[in-house]
Amino acid sequence: TSGDYSTILPFISAQMLGCFTGAILVYIHYGPYWKVTESQDAKLACFSTSPAIPHTWSNLFSEIIGTFILVMGVGAIFAGDLADGLPPFLVGGVVWGIGLSLGGTTGYAINPARDLGPRIAHAILPIAGKGSSRFDYSWIPVVGPLIGGLLAGLFMLAFPVF
Repeated sequence: TSGDYSTILPFISAQMLGCFTGAILVYIHYGPYWKVTESQDAKLACFSTSPAIPHTWSNLFSEIIGTFILVMGVGAIFAGDLADGLPPFLVGGVVWGIGLSLGGTTGYAINPARDLGPRIAHAILPIAGKGSSRFDYSWIPVVGPLIGGLLAGLFMLAFPVF
């Protein structure tokens, strides 16, 4: 319900745990490949996002835009009276569209847990020759989506068409 924030911490915890658990499954699935893959970047890319061109403000802006579009799209989808089962399909289409159009710059985390949980897993799992988990970059796919989501929420409050 509107104004009830009691589920925020459990929701964030569940997302982080889910992403971390998913990363462990990736680790197990690719087990035989870790020893034969030489590229540290390729190994990290199985777990977290990375910019095509490292440029702090451009990378941050990309994550803000992607998350803004995601939140606006989800808001529009769930504001309508659609058939059961259709909204999740449409949300998937929005995520796919964001990936196709904006994903090349940063890998489009568009959710802090999607990048941070697996990045932490990469840091602690015993992956052969893994290299750095790039925590110097990790704040961008966390802060960018938080800003993008906040801006979208404020936009929807200012223009209540949903």
